[in-house]
Amino acid sequence: MTAEEVQALLEQMTSTAVTGADDEWRRTWTYMTDDLMADGTVHDSAYAVLPHLVEAAAELPPEQSVDFWVDMGFIVTAEDRPPVPADLEAGFSAALRLAEQAAARSLLDAGAPAKVCGQLALSCVAFAGHHIGAALWRLEPGESYLQLVCPGCEYDTEILKFFVDPAHPPFEAPELPDADHPARQGQHPWGEVADALRAETLGQEWEPFLRVARAVAASGVPVGTPGPAVLCLVAGTVAAKGTPQWAGSEWARQLALLTGHFRCWNCEQTWTIADGLVETPDGARPQNGPAQASTDAADGSATAVQPTAVEPTDDVTGEATTRLRQDGSALLTADGTPWGRITVFSDSPFSDSASGSSSSVDSLTVVSFPNGPTLVAGACVGAGDKGVVCLWDATDGRLVHGPTAGHPDRVRALTALPLADDRVLLASGGDSGSIGLWDAVTGRPVREPVANWLGDVTGMCTAHLSDGRILLVTATSRGAVRLRDPATGEPVGRLNPSGRPIRSLAAVPVTGGQTMIAAADTQGGVHMWDPAVDDPWDPGAAVQLKDRALSDAGHRVAAVAAVPTVDGTLLATADDRGVVMLWDPATGTPVGEGLPPATGTAGLPVMAATTPHDGRTVLVTGTKRGHALRVWEPETGAVRQITLDVTITCLAAAGPDVIVGHDRGVLGLPLTRR
Repeated sequence: MTAEEVQALLEQMTSTAVTGADDEWRRTWTYMTDDLMADGTVHDSAYAVLPHLVEAAAELPPEQSVDFWVDMGFIVTAEDRPPVPADLEAGFSAALRLAEQAAARSLLDAGAPAKVCGQLALSCVAFAGHHIGAALWRLEPGESYLQLVCPGCEYDTEILKFFVDPAHPPFEAPELPDADHPARQGQHPWGEVADALRAETLGQEWEPFLRVARAVAASGVPVGTPGPAVLCLVAGTVAAKGTPQWAGSEWARQLALLTGHFRCWNCEQTWTIADGLVETPDGARPQNGPAQASTDAADGSATAVQPTAVEPTDDVTGEATTRLRQDGSALLTADGTPWGRITVFSDSPFSDSASGSSSSVDSLTVVSFPNGPTLVAGACVGAGDKGVVCLWDATDGRLVHGPTAGHPDRVRALTALPLADDRVLLASGGDSGSIGLWDAVTGRPVREPVANWLGDVTGMCTAHLSDGRILLVTATSRGAVRLRDPATGEPVGRLNPSGRPIRSLAAVPVTGGQTMIAAADTQGGVHMWDPAVDDPWDPGAAVQLKDRALSDAGHRVAAVAAVPTVDGTLLATADDRGVVMLWDPATGTPVGEGLPPATGTAGLPVMAATTPHDGRTVLVTGTKRGHALRVWEPETGAVRQITLDVTITCLAAAGPDVIVGHDRGVLGLPLTRR
């Protein structure tokens, strides 16, 4: 960021204050926010730049600066932000006081939409120095779920259906701030907010919440005020100033639910939701012990509760989510009941006897033989960054073949190739573009991997054509998607005429014995290709996903996977928020409600789908470098979460088990209780 860029924005904001035309400065400001904060990390330059911008924004009409104050609220509450340099501290503190005054004026006069009004109120709270302003990062306007972090054990808790519009309060309002939190001294803008709240009503039953809101505003939001009381202020402000009025009242009642409590599924302690909205809140204390907080479901459901209640009300109960956790070689439920045994695949191929360390598994696939065991093929990095391929028996984790050396690079992708002569090959792709072929029975190489210029291999799958041909499909980070002869590995066709880099690839069987190829590019787009056509621009039988459905969901796809069901195969798409959507490949339309975002499973997604012995479709999702998996049954909506002691790298499915590649080897986890 240059001084000239900042000066140009200041001039645009000054011009806007005079003319009222604000499009230009908004575009410039949006561009500049990327220089101030990237992926939640605040850069040092923000502390030097923001005081000048705050001074200019304070001169804008209240309705034109709302978005600026909300963006600034996100910046000053970001978790990853460095300390303010000593020479900038006085100026930045003064800027926060001015921001509080100006943002409160926008809060009172701008008539912001209800959901935006809530964000603006939290920004004002943040400028006042109260820690609950960081709840900005946890609340997603328009979504029904809530993400919390236990202040005690730091485990994630998700409540899938939290934000409802209750007809009456499901619990009592928080207590009024006491004498331990004296009123704030000096000039502050909250007296006008208190006046606005005195004229507001949500009904007699909600009056205690508004009473707390008025008291907090009248005292100037002291930094020691309990979080639930400040959340009453946020809810009350939305009721008073959110537009339209009915939407303000509705969102205010939903925000009031945040003043309740939740029970952590892991440590079984009950905490205020306010403490769960903020990372490591000061002074957080459990509301009671496990014996008194037994108000959640027997299966470990994450629920919002009131500590004194016998049962949580329907309005604030989360969708049933069975919680499982790894305990050595066992999976246990939240109450310690055994779920099943974990299969530990032989890790000798990954161990380095010299260093005593183990290598990371980067890819998995499953090979099914009609008259033999199902084998899992994994790849890891051996000594000198050389790739190896290994074969195990999926039932007991016994090493069958390997490690087979020969890859000049880390193996990134694997797929099984069943040939017409009943042979099965394994194809492997590396990060230098190398492509190898291996005999799945003997583990011997059929085609030695050789690096090429097409870029690192990011995906592999097998295409079945209606004429009986079977082709290997490979994709790279440079956008080269090739159809290959499985016997030789040589290219016989091309896909992806746009040339966009590909990050995920999947084969989706359709009617007539054909396979469509689905891919996710690095820009979040999804492509469907028919491998039976010679011209890469010819869509053939491929149907593209509906753009409107993708955009309406804000779904930037990062991974694709085929999902078998009793009625045919669906396509699953996942983004880096943990959202999963299912699609009918014949029509390109979404199927069902999908899986909402989740704390702990956000990041670069990994997926695997299977149908256990009872025929139910199960989709397992997680994130690379994460520690949690979600096991989702789309037909019923049931969700189980599994927390592991390893760092996840890749997934595969083998019958009733999910196979997990991780930073030290491979595990097999039972999807049904045993």
